[in-house]
Amino acid sequence: MNYIRTGMLMAGLTALFLAVGYLLGGSGGMLLALVFAAGTNLFSYWNSDRLALAAHNAQEVDERSAPELYRMVRDLAARAKMPMPRVYLIQEDQPNAFATGRNPENAAVAATTGILRTLTYEELAGVMAHELAHIKNHDTLTMTITATFAGAISSLVTFGMFFGSRDNRPNFIVQILLSILAPMAAALIQMAISRSREYEADRLGGQIAGNPVWLADALAKIAAGVQHNPSETAEAHPATAHMFIINPLTGGGMDNLFSTHPDTGNRIAALMEQARAMGVGRGPAAPSFTGQAHGSPWGARSAGGEPPRQPGPWG
Repeated sequence: MNYIRTGMLMAGLTALFLAVGYLLGGSGGMLLALVFAAGTNLFSYWNSDRLALAAHNAQEVDERSAPELYRMVRDLAARAKMPMPRVYLIQEDQPNAFATGRNPENAAVAATTGILRTLTYEELAGVMAHELAHIKNHDTLTMTITATFAGAISSLVTFGMFFGSRDNRPNFIVQILLSILAPMAAALIQMAISRSREYEADRLGGQIAGNPVWLADALAKIAAGVQHNPSETAEAHPATAHMFIINPLTGGGMDNLFSTHPDTGNRIAALMEQARAMGVGRGPAAPSFTGQAHGSPWGARSAGGEPPRQPGPWG
């Protein structure tokens, strides 16, 4: 249902874009809108990952500079049967993470230093699994296209009002309504698509990590951390807010038309229900990230029952 809903919303966003072009310039305006959309999406397709990473001053790391994080992502990618993405760190106190890239072969995951200090090893594994799920589902490309469409609609309205042909331009009242309602409608559709993809990434991320409880616990900690650690970088680049696992601008928000992310409580409830269906939970009997049952790629527990750990930011 999430895929069907996303497809319908994408179709609605495209129709809105063409309708705005037609209202501003007739059939010629609609053709111009198509050309404009093709150009902006082509640019975003090739450059969205570099722009997003640069906006947040992300620095690429490898197995030498961030061994535990890098190995975690590598093992999760192998478990998900997908290519290893590039791994980035963001020097930011706010706990958060995002994924970007046009396809699984050209993708990256980024985590803030704040999230390394806030989450346990297993909780961070749940977050990274969520981000890999976005890549595996091609959500990174979908959200890039929707964000580009939403921005292009605003630009198209502005361009049509000031530079459109007087013969094709609608009357002044229609122009004012278009300038207000069209960008608002585009933003609402973009937000609805984002919320739909977050639920699906939570579900698949829980499967990849092996225990949805880890992601559920991580979401609660990240939401609290965002509220207490505002991000100046995120505030300066609000168009990237939908990329993060938790909205970096507000730290939550209700599950309604005006939120880029679902309500955190609703996401946690869905993950806990998934955990019950999978027969996993918290406590000593629960599998750990470094030692799961049924052939885990993270190795076995020690003789004393504790998972092997190496020194790192998680203690």
